[in-house]
Amino acid sequence: MLNFSEENVYYLCKKLCMIGAAETNGSDLFVVFISNEKKQIPLWHQKASARADGIILWDYHVICIQRSGEGNAPHKVWDLDSSLTFPTPLDQYVSEAIRPSFQLFPEYKRLFRVVHAPIFLRFFASDRRHMRDAVGNWISQPPTWEPIVAEDGTVHNLDEYIRVSTTDVLTDIEDDSIQSLFSQKFGLVASESQLEDLFSFIS
Repeated sequence: MLNFSEENVYYLCKKLCMIGAAETNGSDLFVVFISNEKKQIPLWHQKASARADGIILWDYHVICIQRSGEGNAPHKVWDLDSSLTFPTPLDQYVSEAIRPSFQLFPEYKRLFRVVHAPIFLRFFASDRRHMRDAVGNWISQPPTWEPIVAEDGTVHNLDEYIRVSTTDVLTDIEDDSIQSLFSQKFGLVASESQLEDLFSFIS
């Protein structure tokens, strides 16, 4: 459902595990929150865009990246809001939807919070407060399913996943820094230039 990409990806991860398109425990899946300090991120080939090139300015966006298995199979991006193939090879998604070679003002540079799906499915929670206006009315009609509650009883921590800063970005992609990806509730933050290298490192 448009405007609830975090919930859509939550249930997408569960479905991919259930139908055998991913490991049953989701160990090959990673949830990626794309945002920046200004909450203004351009992405191309988005269904919600009215433009021919599909560009749109999101405050944040959530996708799933699936780590490749054996052999030379590419990593895959599952973006429910993209007009590209579903799923899309990671290198194609980066070049066509993120377009790091496109010259952007610094305030539009994208940051990527990468969270291991098994951890995300346990600890993510949203009561959808971000989609209500000042008097409590819905800005966008919510999904029909119940809000997601974390296994520890937390009812809302979406803001902590969205919040990213250049000071949080990995200094180096190496074993010690990567461990946080598999142990920390909020994963790690990568820059545009680090995203593909990160998945090459952990594959």
